[in-house]
Amino acid sequence: MNISSQLRLLFCAVILGFAGCKKEDSPSSTTNGQRMLLIGNSFFRPYAENLDAVAADAGYDDHNGTAVFRGGDNGRASNFWDDSTSQETLSIKAALDAGGVELFAMTADGDTADPTRGFEAWINYALQNNPDIEIGLSLPMIDFPADWEARAQSLGYNDIHDLYPFVIDSLWHTNVIDVLRAEFPGVNIFSIPTGWAGITLAQMQQDDLLDDDIDLFGAKPTSIFTDAKGHQGQIVIEAGALIWLASIYGDDLATNTYETGFETDLHSVAIEIMDNHPETYKR
Repeated sequence: MNISSQLRLLFCAVILGFAGCKKEDSPSSTTNGQRMLLIGNSFFRPYAENLDAVAADAGYDDHNGTAVFRGGDNGRASNFWDDSTSQETLSIKAALDAGGVELFAMTADGDTADPTRGFEAWINYALQNNPDIEIGLSLPMIDFPADWEARAQSLGYNDIHDLYPFVIDSLWHTNVIDVLRAEFPGVNIFSIPTGWAGITLAQMQQDDLLDDDIDLFGAKPTSIFTDAKGHQGQIVIEAGALIWLASIYGDDLATNTYETGFETDLHSVAIEIMDNHPETYKR
């Protein structure tokens, strides 16, 4: 797929800085859990792992997730596909070969020269034995949060709150999901606004709006980020997992009673993020 020179420059500048059906209103409905395949990197893994806990707590007893992870670029769809003989790739193919996978979620990190290449390959493979499969792309946070303002301004944006919507709307949605939807018109392809969890909570920490004693950088239990790269502290993981629950299962977070372990109302944080996510790109 060809993209304009301007978009390619912006895509490379930002992305190279990265790491990697709705249920009825009641979880007691006939379909109260789905079989999923989840693949990605360290900016994807914590949410995929925590989904098991929040889904079980919400009553999705049939929830079943197979997860395959690798760090950094190795956790991108295109890298998994290219490493055809790796144990991780063979595990992904085995899960798809067995059939019955209802949701295949991947991190939205992509190939900057051809952003849809890896996704196209995996969707074609998945459809062979899973004709009704749906595809979710988890949108990662821009990494190195200490550099957000400088990076945004170098690209002509005021701050991360201006830059990140561009990354989502003009790059991931327009140049990845819209293209995939055109190529696979019978497949439901949607996005999960995962990255907003870290960005929103970091801003709340800086504005002294958190009800917990949380540092911007530090130990996982008490910080937004655990390192300069921007790996997630537990508070971000908990908020992100709620976003996943709402995105994937359509769960009503206003009535959800999952205990996050924090005084800060992370349900409200996730609700606001989901409310601001374009309806067109929801499941």
